Amino acid sequence: MAKRRARGRDVSGILLLDKPAGITSNAALQRVKRLLSANKAGHTGSLDPLATGLLPICLGEATKVSAYLLDADKGYRVTIKLGRKTSTADIEGEVIETHPVPALTRSVVEPVLAGFVGDIEQVPPMYSALKQDGRPLYELARQGIEVERRPRRVAIHSIKLLELRADEMDLEVMCSKGTYIRTLAEDIGARLGCGGHVQALCRTLAGSFELPRAVSLEELERVRDEAPAEALDSYLLPMDSALQAWPGVNLTRDMSYYLRHGQAVLVPRAPTEGLVRLYGSDKEFLGIGHILDDGRVAPKRLLATGD
Repeated sequence: MAKRRARGRDVSGILLLDKPAGITSNAALQRVKRLLSANKAGHTGSLDPLATGLLPICLGEATKVSAYLLDADKGYRVTIKLGRKTSTADIEGEVIETHPVPALTRSVVEPVLAGFVGDIEQVPPMYSALKQDGRPLYELARQGIEVERRPRRVAIHSIKLLELRADEMDLEVMCSKGTYIRTLAEDIGARLGCGGHVQALCRTLAGSFELPRAVSLEELERVRDEAPAEALDSYLLPMDSALQAWPGVNLTRDMSYYLRHGQAVLVPRAPTEGLVRLYGSDKEFLGIGHILDDGRVAPKRLLATGD
């Protein structure tokens, strides 16, 4: 007779993980889920195994806001190795081209970097999770198959040159969702005439969340070794912490009732457009709403809590 799988906890919140290098985002997610004995969890945008840094993990009801974190702007620190182009555009790939690196100065490099700031088009790398006919591109790439990829429009908000060495540079990049830093590194190397690839990559920002607030797997495992899973709940942030850029709307008990039954409500002094955070009469976060053309507040994504 098959054993029944032990039921986890119905725990909800957002954990900011400082992902180590060498593991996938999903592997990191599964370790966090297991450590907290959580029933449900999801991350908010993959980091390559090579990459480190901020990986927000949504647990329980917080998975309902994960899509909005996925859409948020991101920040990275990246080291670009110049003079070599690799098959994966990072240090893990095979070197496919080498070129001499010219003598570079800030006065040469910074105008090149400025040329990438703004709305640009990127061709996604073959070594990516994008799918072609239901198959991830990286599976095709590992078989030596290359397919045509449509350029994607992304936004580079800023690129700051932190340090310039003979054949390396450290950059701070602020960008929109969907930006491939590996592609950006490769394109910068091409523009400098010598090629380049990602040597190291760290995500420092995701929406309003910053890396210094993140906790390591080692810290979580240390606490879990000494205490029950509930002890890790102190690392969880409230679900609405991911949505602080949106205005909040306070509802009366009656308004909450009708909104929970799918009806739009008229709220005095509510915003006139966009998405909003919804709070019940007891100040508990209820979920996400949006403003209709007639000014009423309508439910968009509600949590299974509240009055």
